[in-house]
Amino acid sequence: MKFGICNEIFQGWKIDDVFAHCARLGYDAVEVAPFTLAKSVNDIPALERVRIRESAARAGIAISGIHWVLVQTEGLHLTSPDAATRARTADYFCALTDFCADLGGRTIVVGSPKQRSLLPGVTQAQAWTWAQEVFRPAARTAEARAVTICFEPLPAEDTDFVNTAVDAIRFARGLGSPNFKVILDVRAMSHEGKPIAQIIRESRGEFAYVHANDANMKGPGFGDTDFGPIAAALREVGYDGMVSVEVFKFDEGPEAIAARSLEYLRKVFA
Repeated sequence: MKFGICNEIFQGWKIDDVFAHCARLGYDAVEVAPFTLAKSVNDIPALERVRIRESAARAGIAISGIHWVLVQTEGLHLTSPDAATRARTADYFCALTDFCADLGGRTIVVGSPKQRSLLPGVTQAQAWTWAQEVFRPAARTAEARAVTICFEPLPAEDTDFVNTAVDAIRFARGLGSPNFKVILDVRAMSHEGKPIAQIIRESRGEFAYVHANDANMKGPGFGDTDFGPIAAALREVGYDGMVSVEVFKFDEGPEAIAARSLEYLRKVFA
């Protein structure tokens, strides 16, 4: 397994400095949140995409992919009853897929709780159908660009649409694409009411990415979540992909978060 980290942890840093710092710490990859670069990926020109990709290469670090993909965007929603809104969202996911590939990334993490939660009058069945329709064009683009879109189950406190790994897997299978999978997030799994290691085993072969964090929304090793069973379960199911640090509370500062999280993960996964 390889270790990555999300760049929004480094608030206000230039992306080039993030690459250099994380490479010095020993990370394998950086996961990019598009909103740290522009409000829309459509505003990031081809030459800048090449420059970012080359900057990472010079630093000796990979770009694993992108996440927080709908932050700061406007007029987009996965389960909107408005067909025009869904069409715009479908187009934007195709643009996100191209953007990810242009950076050299291979994974798109889709959480986006605000842009998928049910609007008034929308049923779960309608939301399910509409969200799958939104993703279908991007899934085809992902197949063409060698990118995997990973849908993230999120706890009920974040959204009312797709809250468990079981539901996320069923949703992903409905797309019928080898390039549409699930991401497992440790903090999200901690809300499911069963052991995280069990969720990992039950999701064997269905997930293509892992976010590492503590149930307290800080980095791995910053709370009580024991990653020993998590690491063992990931090995058991044959997962050899990215384990990427994503946190939601930045109290300790980016340098401490990045350094201590990697130190803890290396120790646990050794």
